[in-house]
Amino acid sequence: MKTIIILADGAADEPIAALGNKTPLQAAKKPYIDMLAAKGKSGELDTIPPGFKPGSEIANLSVLGYDVPKVFEGRGSLEAASMGVDILPGEMAMRCNLICIEDGKIKNHSAGHISSEEAAELILFIDKELNDGKVSFYPGVSYRHLLKLKGGNKNLDCTAPHDVMGVPFRDVLIKPEIPEAKETADYLNDLIIKSQELLKDHPVNKKRITEGKDPANSIWPWSPGYRPQMQTLQELYGIKSGSVISAVDLIMGIGVYAGLKLIHVEGATGLYDTNYEGKAQAAIDALREQDFVYLHIEASDEAGHEGDYELKTKTIEYLDNRVVRLIYEAVKNWDEPVTIAILPDHPTPCATKTHTNKPVPFLIYRSNGSSDNLQVYDEFESPKGEYGLIRGKEFMELLFSDK
Repeated sequence: MKTIIILADGAADEPIAALGNKTPLQAAKKPYIDMLAAKGKSGELDTIPPGFKPGSEIANLSVLGYDVPKVFEGRGSLEAASMGVDILPGEMAMRCNLICIEDGKIKNHSAGHISSEEAAELILFIDKELNDGKVSFYPGVSYRHLLKLKGGNKNLDCTAPHDVMGVPFRDVLIKPEIPEAKETADYLNDLIIKSQELLKDHPVNKKRITEGKDPANSIWPWSPGYRPQMQTLQELYGIKSGSVISAVDLIMGIGVYAGLKLIHVEGATGLYDTNYEGKAQAAIDALREQDFVYLHIEASDEAGHEGDYELKTKTIEYLDNRVVRLIYEAVKNWDEPVTIAILPDHPTPCATKTHTNKPVPFLIYRSNGSSDNLQVYDEFESPKGEYGLIRGKEFMELLFSDK
């Protein structure tokens, strides 16, 4: 059996008046996704365990069947694995965004979706200026970077910047959750303030401002943790071989710990302009050789964070025509049975521009399986499917069953 999960990050939403009170999933023209729903079975999946915020790190670990409370050690440590940065004993890792602050408020979480080349220059500059032997910075993709701290205490109340756009940054600085973490919190907040002074007149930002773009005028560390202890998917579910395809370090880092082969696709951006066809072809090629592929598409999530419902609808149509269509047409006549699952990790409603913890719709199509006779895939129809509401690792258990 060949199995592929197509993860449409943040694709679920709420009804939008401008779309005729439809969600982007309902409004989008997605004949292939709907066809797979009609040929397969559907349900909804609760990906966020109690006590956790609905971050992509939590939701994707959950989709892949991990016991999140046992294995989660922060977003930074997962991304470090993808970047080839080792987290040693006594070290703490954090995601470190480049963000835009305007009039003392967080304008956006991405510094206007700064390019990786511009961002690398800024992060290396910050590392040169602020690396005191205790902290170090590593450039990643676009606005997503890594901070590593020796001796840090992870018991911190950190806020993801995409959750607080429009909020004064001083109101959401890092707070200690226990007295022993105060020194770490104070140190990190000092880095934030120092970065703002260093970045405001940097040539990269001056150029961006003259071009009408948002400057990357602050770092923003969040999601702290130590090195995680995770079993591979082979150990958990008997998957003999598998690959992960994504433009996002977080997902690739999860793949490292999951024992998956990392496949990098040229032109994969994590935005609406990503190389959809290249990622689809990479998935097809990987599935010919391996048992399992985790194909992650970020575009809908970023459109949701921007509150752009038209773009979000378009990204879903791109997913259908430029990814799902190509994969289905390639595998539909294979001699070996193929299972295709499609789902988001969490909703990212355009109205709130941030993640929510509501269950997400999913479908599972098996080339040798049966149907529950639903005709479309969306937030309201899919929960009526045969699978109903399931939680966490039940999805992977279901995926590798014959139900």
